[in-house]
Amino acid sequence: MEFFWTTVAAGLTLCVFSFLYKDNPLYKFVEHLFVGVAAGYVIAVQFHSVFIPNVWRPVTTGQDLWPIFPRLLGLLLFSRFLPAGGWISLWPLSLIVGTYAGLAVIGFASGDLVIHIHSTLIPIIDMAAWKGFANQPGLFTFLEAIANPLIVLGLVCTLSYFFFSRKYRRITRVTSPIGMAFLMVGFGAGYGYTVMTRMALLIDRFYLLFSEWLGIIG
Repeated sequence: MEFFWTTVAAGLTLCVFSFLYKDNPLYKFVEHLFVGVAAGYVIAVQFHSVFIPNVWRPVTTGQDLWPIFPRLLGLLLFSRFLPAGGWISLWPLSLIVGTYAGLAVIGFASGDLVIHIHSTLIPIIDMAAWKGFANQPGLFTFLEAIANPLIVLGLVCTLSYFFFSRKYRRITRVTSPIGMAFLMVGFGAGYGYTVMTRMALLIDRFYLLFSEWLGIIG
């Protein structure tokens, strides 16, 4: 039975790889299958882990009647399918979007902005790192010693790059290109990380085909 499911997984993987030749019905089938299974899985997980414990059980047992309100809002979303009552769904939809927008702002402010500001409140010269470099000269100890100056320099120059309200003058003509260079390094590192993640997924598929399915490699 295990070999059967491994064969199914290998077949679906080959169907996806067939897109490298051209778009074809096999790839379309696997694409729709993946989207359908993923949507069904998410709905099942949300139903059993969110709806049942947080809405159904408290209301049916009489412990808490407050979940009736979000249930009604959820039902109003289905008014979108009515020919003349589609506008009703805009009310719960606007409430959902507004609530999540507010929560997202608070989450990003506390999870990203505050942490980034706190991370830049550092001494420009780290004497302990320089002492470590003096005692044990090397590339890594040198990079550790200049880490704080690079962070401060990158922060100031990157912020100056986004000052669009004034023309570039003297100092900003120098700091803005440096800030753009820091941005390009950051974007490049992020892109490289994304590519390596995709390569790891590709290697996993090749391992499935040549090791677990065909047994060519150990």
